[in-house]
Amino acid sequence: MDELQLSRVRAFAPATVANVACGFDIFGFAVDSPGDEATVYVDASVPAGEARIASVKGDGGRLPVEVSRNTAGVAVLALLEALKAADRPCRFGLSIELEKGMPLGSGLGSSAASAAAAVFAANRLLGEPFAEERLVAFAAEGERAACGSAHADNAGPALLGGFVLVRAYEPLDLVRIPVPTELWCALVHPHAEVSTKEARDALPAQYPRATLVAQSGNSAGLVAGLFASDYGLIGRSLVDLVAEPWRARLIPRYAQVKEAALVSGALGAGISGSGPSVFALVRGRDTAERCTQAMKAAVESGGLGCDARVSRIMGTGARVLTEE
Repeated sequence: MDELQLSRVRAFAPATVANVACGFDIFGFAVDSPGDEATVYVDASVPAGEARIASVKGDGGRLPVEVSRNTAGVAVLALLEALKAADRPCRFGLSIELEKGMPLGSGLGSSAASAAAAVFAANRLLGEPFAEERLVAFAAEGERAACGSAHADNAGPALLGGFVLVRAYEPLDLVRIPVPTELWCALVHPHAEVSTKEARDALPAQYPRATLVAQSGNSAGLVAGLFASDYGLIGRSLVDLVAEPWRARLIPRYAQVKEAALVSGALGAGISGSGPSVFALVRGRDTAERCTQAMKAAVESGGLGCDARVSRIMGTGARVLTEE
């Protein structure tokens, strides 16, 4: 790695919906917008094999610029450490410019998008020494810095796109699940904030056996429904017994938003990640548009602002925007 073909790479990583009701920490999918951008470039002022955060935009000054505390920085440091461990140390110093395109604490995988965009750009800049699935592990380390847990249900789809199952964490084993062509996502983001740590702390330490059995059945049913394009099975499986009962109180007007989605024809609905965003899976774009408007109205009728969007489950994840 003594010579590089590139000096600067700018990459994008999309927002993601994690957990997907019944798949706590194991299911996630990518949506078409919003997302984060990261530019990684060779910087002679940075010692070889190290990285720094040069700037962060779009966060209102809230994110740390210390590289070891910033999710994008931690992900890139993990990549550099892996190169060193493989006896291929990077001979260059790297700087990272991060541009946030989504709100913090939104439940849309904001920290994962930053980590994914940065590590994807760094990997491209350095000649792609690692496969995309390995990059997920690096991005998950960024998640650990954000909330204390290296979960990959956001980082996986942010990098790989589509619907991703995290089958196991040690070692990390990712499975891409096919998505029916008529499956759409309706998504609303109330103008509120829920920290991932707060949402994780709200969960009980243990669950009854019956709860785990039922949740396992729903998780398996959702995977089977996606493979078979069985929309009825998909809908019956979107039941969350692990996180929703404890997290719903953190989401403004959650019950009303979910009810609005179901009445408008959604297959099922749930909390996106740790919230406050709420998603619904829907058959067909027209129904998705109707559900989105109904969900938005349910939020706004409580006096709260809201962003709403309709999206396919995106087949592409992180991607290069420019390089030089």
